[in-house]
Amino acid sequence: MILLIICIFVFIKDKFMLDLHIAKSSSTPQVDFLYAEGIFNIEGRSIPENPNDFYKPLFQWAAEYFQQAKTLTQIIVKLEYINSGSSKSLLEFFRVIREQHQKGHQCLVKWYYEEDDESVQELGEHYQYTLKIPFEFHSFE
Repeated sequence: MILLIICIFVFIKDKFMLDLHIAKSSSTPQVDFLYAEGIFNIEGRSIPENPNDFYKPLFQWAAEYFQQAKTLTQIIVKLEYINSGSSKSLLEFFRVIREQHQKGHQCLVKWYYEEDDESVQELGEHYQYTLKIPFEFHSFE
């Protein structure tokens, strides 16, 4: 009987965990966090006036997600440009990912950067070095 109740709870939890979608703007990236797939996707430009306000819902959604995380969580980041305030907020977001990785959750960051954009590439490398979580680097034209 207890096993049945646990299974029902997990099913209900899976069913009601909503994805997070934020449309991109001229100063903020598109965000698609997909619960069923275990994918966090951030793509575009990140230069909001108040990065804390923009990134706060991402932190909140991730906290809920990791209560019932998928076997593998992939964080896909494809930023054309990121300002210093956003860089700090993203670092804090990755610290949440690191904490979950240290608790045993499989997490992989896929960091995309334009072929000739050394600053975005180096930012990803800095995050990888600082946080010690798995990163894959991919360049694109």
